[in-house]
Amino acid sequence: MIKGLKKNDTVFVLAGKDRGKSGKITHVFPKLEKIIVDGVNTVRKHRRPKRSGEKGSVVQVAMPLRASNVMLKCAKCGAATRIAWKVVEGSAKARICKKCDHEF
Repeated sequence: MIKGLKKNDTVFVLAGKDRGKSGKITHVFPKLEKIIVDGVNTVRKHRRPKRSGEKGSVVQVAMPLRASNVMLKCAKCGAATRIAWKVVEGSAKARICKKCDHEF
């Protein structure tokens, strides 16, 4: 389980070479407990030419990072926060900010 993180959430990186950066989640891999964040944990990969006459190139690719190394960033207070769960209207659950009680 990836502790309530979803695609298009804005997260704050806590550990690693990109500590302190923030970005939007583009992919979530629940079984591996990893996520891909746009503009974070990028590496340069050499790409071979696919057709004759085409040149090879070096591209920037975002690599997965552990979900435990990021924290959700609140849209209201702007701080990195933990996620709390609140039951809304019977059986529906909503994610809320632990610091300011803003609903995500």
